[in-house]
Formats: sequence, structure tokens, C-alpha cells
Amino acid sequence: MKTNRLGRSSVEVTELGFGGGPLGGLFTATPEDEAAEALAAAWEGGIRYFDTSPHYGIGRSERLIGRFLRGLPREEYVLSTKVGRLLIPQDAAGRTDEFFQVPATHRRVWDFSRDGIRRSVEDSLTRMGVDRFDVLFLHDAEEHFEDALRTGAPALAELRAEGLVGAIGAGMYDTGLLTRLVREADVDVVMLSAHYTLLRQPALDDLLPACAERGVSILAASVFNSGILATPRPGPGAHFDYRPAPPRMLERAHRIADVCQAHGVTLPEAALAFPLLHPVVAGVVAGMRSAEEARRDLAAFSRQVPGRLWADLAAAGLIDARATA
Repeated sequence: MKTNRLGRSSVEVTELGFGGGPLGGLFTATPEDEAAEALAAAWEGGIRYFDTSPHYGIGRSERLIGRFLRGLPREEYVLSTKVGRLLIPQDAAGRTDEFFQVPATHRRVWDFSRDGIRRSVEDSLTRMGVDRFDVLFLHDAEEHFEDALRTGAPALAELRAEGLVGAIGAGMYDTGLLTRLVREADVDVVMLSAHYTLLRQPALDDLLPACAERGVSILAASVFNSGILATPRPGPGAHFDYRPAPPRMLERAHRIADVCQAHGVTLPEAALAFPLLHPVVAGVVAGMRSAEEARRDLAAFSRQVPGRLWADLAAAGLIDARATA
């Protein structure tokens, strides 16, 4: 699989990356054997970039991915995790975590301080059983942005200067705040979730131009917008951004699917290919919870999408024409 470099760093990622959110129990629990099979199918299909976070299943995603990668040559894969939340043990008391389908064995404490970030990295290294991370992201810092910018970003830059990580950045939804980070901090890459997809492209207004100016790469995540673009035709129960999709989004997805169908392309195939049209996008990260999902995503990603599709979508006002320029 083709690889691309992240910004000015020496880190290169495969254009399709494995997103570890589902392994943490996002929406529904993922058994350990299914998780292992998903990871194995991704590896067999050529994926060599794996992304996770302490947040995903309060450490479960990190543990499962680490267990799989431990038996593989370290130089053959790229691994990223995230900082900003420390996991503090607590009595689960029979409760399930509020975000993921796992026992509530830990609570999350926001911490973008230098010491907090270093502790988070050490904790993640221990959970995963690896000796280093290739990429570190400030995670979900929208409500703590000034701390993330003023103390978190310099702390990551310090780790990079010490040679403990190859590339640094942030993973967020807010394109305006990510644009500030790109312009005001020395980062290599940002992971943009759900805001540069077939259904919406607000990042063209601010973030993508800033990344082009500053030599910063983008990794596009949540390109299926939580499921609405994950099947050829979304059903009435499809999710959009972690909630039931509103009727207007379902209607728009079906209109896009109509144009795709005329070109012999499915929605998932177009959704995975679209972000990589822009030169600052180095890769697409897709969450995978089973071998079947991994193989399906790999097959969709390998589809050669005709260029005329994008022109027709733009002409119909279904994607921003700037995305195809």
C-alpha cells in the first residue's frame, strides 16, 4: 500500500490506517477474538498504520492493539496514540463506562500539562507493551484548547526533540481550533474527525489552506460519519456523528449514492477515496471492529474511482468544487 510522509517529519503512514475506537467498545462491545481477527485482516491487507487512544475503552483499545503488534517487527508499522486524558483507577461497582461498552474501571481526568502528558505516554507504553510511539496527538482538546496549545503542544515538541516520538499534532473535530494550532504551534500532522468527508467539507475554508501553507499533513478520520456512508445505501437507522442521522443527511447521502451508482461506485468506496484528493491529506483512518469490516474497507479502498465522479458531484452541488480543483 502506498505511504505518505507526515509533514516535515520522517514518519510515513499507509494511506489507509486502522482506527482503534471500535476495539474499545464504541457503540457495542467487541470480543477480544474479533479484535485480534480484525487486526490480523488489516495487517494481511497491507495496513501498517495503527491509531489508538487511552480514551477508547479506557485503555482497552491500546491493550488489544499492543498485544497484536508485540509479535511483529517494530520497524514495519507506525503507531500513534493520544494524550490529554489520564486514566485513574476506580471501583467499577458494576457500572459500564459512559462512552464505551466496557466496565467503568477507571475515570478520565483532563491534563494537558507537561507532567500529565509524560505520564500519559508512559502509561500508554506500559499498556501497549511497546518501546515508543511514532506519532502523538493532543486529543479532543476543544474545551481545553488554551491549555493544549500553551502547555500541551510544547510538551509534545519536547518529546519530539528528545527523539522519543517522530511526529506530533492534535486530533479534534473543530477545524477553527485546529487551524489555530497549525498556525501557532510547531506540529507535523493533525487528525481531523468527521469534517472532511463526502457529506461535509468545512475544512476547505480554513484548515486545509493553513496546512498547505505550513507544510502540515492531515489524517482524515471518521470518513463514514459514524456509519451513514459505510454502506451503499444508508437505512433509516443509520448514524451520523454518533447519533441517528437526521432526514436531511439521509437524503443527501442518497443523492450522493445516486451519482456514485451512475459511475459504478459505492458510497464507501467514494468516502474512502475522497479525502485523498487533496494534497495535504496523507491518509484516511477507518475504525474496524471485525475481520469482515477490515476486508470490506480494504476492498473499498482499493477501488479505482473515476475522476468524472467528483466532477459530477461538484456540478450537482453535493461536494465543494474546491475539493476537486
